Amino acid sequence: MSPSEILEWFNQTSIDKAWSFDGYKPSDTGKWTHGYHRYPAKFIPQLVEGLMDEYISNGTASVNDPFMGCGTTIVSAVSRGFHASGTDINKIAHLMTETKATPIAPDYLDRKVKKFLSRVLTSKDEQSLFTRDRIQPHIPKKHLERIDYWFTEEVRDELGKILSLIRCEDDLAVQSFLFVAFSHVLKTCSIWSQSSTKPTRDLKKRSTLPHDAIRRHLLKMLKGNAQFYTVVPPQVRNSPDEYLNVQSGSAKVQPVSGNSVDLIVSSSPYVTSYEYADLHQLSTLWLDLADDLKEYRKEFIGTSYKQYEDKPLSSQIASNIVAEMLPKSRKKAKEIEAFFIDMQDVFEENFRILRQGGRCCYVIGNTKLKGVDILNAEAFAESLQYSGFKLDRLIKREIPLKILPQKRDEKTGRFASKDKADSEAYPTEYIVIGLKE
Repeated sequence: MSPSEILEWFNQTSIDKAWSFDGYKPSDTGKWTHGYHRYPAKFIPQLVEGLMDEYISNGTASVNDPFMGCGTTIVSAVSRGFHASGTDINKIAHLMTETKATPIAPDYLDRKVKKFLSRVLTSKDEQSLFTRDRIQPHIPKKHLERIDYWFTEEVRDELGKILSLIRCEDDLAVQSFLFVAFSHVLKTCSIWSQSSTKPTRDLKKRSTLPHDAIRRHLLKMLKGNAQFYTVVPPQVRNSPDEYLNVQSGSAKVQPVSGNSVDLIVSSSPYVTSYEYADLHQLSTLWLDLADDLKEYRKEFIGTSYKQYEDKPLSSQIASNIVAEMLPKSRKKAKEIEAFFIDMQDVFEENFRILRQGGRCCYVIGNTKLKGVDILNAEAFAESLQYSGFKLDRLIKREIPLKILPQKRDEKTGRFASKDKADSEAYPTEYIVIGLKE
């Protein structure tokens, strides 16, 4: 299709109510291990399951997600006994995905967690076990200044002692399970504004005590693991490493051979949306996942910290977006350009790993920034063609169950509260599907 034909295709596509999943409750969309960790703008497992129902008929299929995020695609694939592979440059996202997709025998995990909690919890009638055991807090020294910026001294020291206990666990799968719980409660225990996804301090916030927060969340995670364990096929439970191949790394390099994947289901970062390195900085600091946060940010696709000066942009639709943004903001125009250039490389890698007849499905939304229509989905469709794909199908859906949409101030481009904004950031989204013939 030409750029004008792609634009017309999108204009004529109506919302498909069947793909909105508006009848599902949070308990449905957060089933199994999907509730292990908060994550912004994640798509729901029912969407992935619907695409697998449509495009996979092979019981030993291989499913890939180059932008794993919190692991929705990977968990859904493992639940059906498929081989699952993927990457995420965000190291906490990799930890989440690997943990959520690894079923652990419920009775064994229950004993492990209760033993851990017996050392963490304080008693009304007894002195803290922390004091009795003389546990020294583990606080990464090189990040101490930033940690102190986000946590009170009392909370910091208690978190450090909990982290010390987690590091003592010798079963790596259980240890990862505990690390994910620890990561999840950090925002609640910090003075990070609970209503903000941006790094904003609330000095009046009454932080939750770490021992109480992690106890409650671990009990919830135990239920999720038990449910997941029952649906995962026995062959996967017995040999999870043979079915799960996920790595921390660039979406441009997948850990699988060429012509080996049946289906890709993914949602890339949005250049106009979240800075995931900033969003997950508490976990990055405490788990010591990056030496330098500033340099770490530059590795992310869709970040405002990246620009290119010598790489061509193949999509005419993307080029037009950049050209329209240029007189309004050169910096933002270069960020958008870098995003679409990065995605070209990702689509080429998608084409390499897919089998003939395989499909890649990208869940992506459009928005408006500084008065410019950011046609992410249309640009993706055109770029997929340049990578060798045939445009196979377009699904337009409402997103009532995502954290998005949020309101945006069109002039500044910033997310804003409902009463101060004038446009939906992402009122609908598309599933753009490319076929490798």
